[in-house]
Amino acid sequence: MPRARAQKQPRSTRGEVRVGIRATLPLERQGVIGPASGLSPKAMSTPRVTIAIPSFGRERVLVETLEALQTLPDPAEEIIVVDQTPTHESATEDALTAFAATGAVRWIRLSKPSIPAAMNEALREARGDLVLFLDDDILPGEALVASHREAHARGNLLLVAGQVLQPGDEPRDLPAEGEGFRFSSSRPQRVSEFPGGNFSIRRNEAISMGGFDERFVQVAYRFEREFADRFLMAGGQIFFEPSASIRHLKAPSGGTRVWGNHLTSLRPGHSVGAYYYLLTSPRVSNRIAGACQVFIGAVATRFHLRHPWWIPAVIFANAWAFAWALVLKSRGPALLPSSGTNE
Repeated sequence: MPRARAQKQPRSTRGEVRVGIRATLPLERQGVIGPASGLSPKAMSTPRVTIAIPSFGRERVLVETLEALQTLPDPAEEIIVVDQTPTHESATEDALTAFAATGAVRWIRLSKPSIPAAMNEALREARGDLVLFLDDDILPGEALVASHREAHARGNLLLVAGQVLQPGDEPRDLPAEGEGFRFSSSRPQRVSEFPGGNFSIRRNEAISMGGFDERFVQVAYRFEREFADRFLMAGGQIFFEPSASIRHLKAPSGGTRVWGNHLTSLRPGHSVGAYYYLLTSPRVSNRIAGACQVFIGAVATRFHLRHPWWIPAVIFANAWAFAWALVLKSRGPALLPSSGTNE
């Protein structure tokens, strides 16, 4: 059954998803949840939700993710797939074509894979007040959309981070920042980062901040942290809402896995984002120490202790990544124009 406005045909434009850590006080103690807040979400206008799914190299798991999202008790008003896959298997192509024809999904195709570019395209195209970014290989909890929607009804300049359960995870009452917080926690609280595969933000606020920096290339590691820094510095708040839950399936192919294994790859794509973030973030005080920490951490692993012959490859990849990050930094950030008016 259709859950979104119709899209004529998949179109080509200019295009995927990933997590962060950290937290502070439980929301109950902040007066954000419960009677202390003095806010009634039902008494406020209900925001329209656009689900945005950047996708790259996914087949049946993408179709199953879309099917699950369409059958939620409280579905989104719109689902957008920003697809960067050059060629799909025939069954996937047929399913996506059918979704687009019925208006269940707006299927947008991009020629060049880029996580932040795909997310920016979704911000441009979204018709909803809120944009809920999700991975393309998930099982959504029944309250996923409803919980994101309700959390945003409590105020503006708010980014809502949802719960992410990795394979084998179950929700746990994990503590706050500095005490082992993970996004599988069952405790609502304020956080300083968010998981790229389950978070929501008001469309106009995201665009007014320039969206996501497209200088984060390939795996785009740390693009979430960079956006979180800008959002917090602008006076925003990030809240972790565990009832907005997904189970991440970690599909073995597609997504960032096309860039190889960071433990053995000669490619720079896994670490260039980390170096770019360290070189550009105003919140990083000691860039040299940070870069050294990333470089050493790339090879100081149990895997490389058992397989030392891979160390030269990783050293080469990180040297290349650092040089690439310097070039990206010299070009300045690639952000959206700050005009967030829905068409």
